[in-house]
Amino acid sequence: MKTLLETIVSPLIDYPEELVVDVKEEPDKTVYHVTVHQEDVGKVIGKNGRIANSIRTVVYAANKDNSKKVYVDIM
Repeated sequence: MKTLLETIVSPLIDYPEELVVDVKEEPDKTVYHVTVHQEDVGKVIGKNGRIANSIRTVVYAANKDNSKKVYVDIM
């Protein structure tokens, strides 16, 4: 899933070398923290959060472990 997020976000940003995806596993959920350069945050979030919601939709659909919820935070 981390690779999927990197693949989706990298083409959207100007500073792909500063892309960091951290994974926090908990018993009932998995949280992915996507951190990008300050200038790229708006590009990843998009107008009214449309791009961020699309990224979340793809990640939720790719979730193989349906017993755990998946969250994507963009910073």
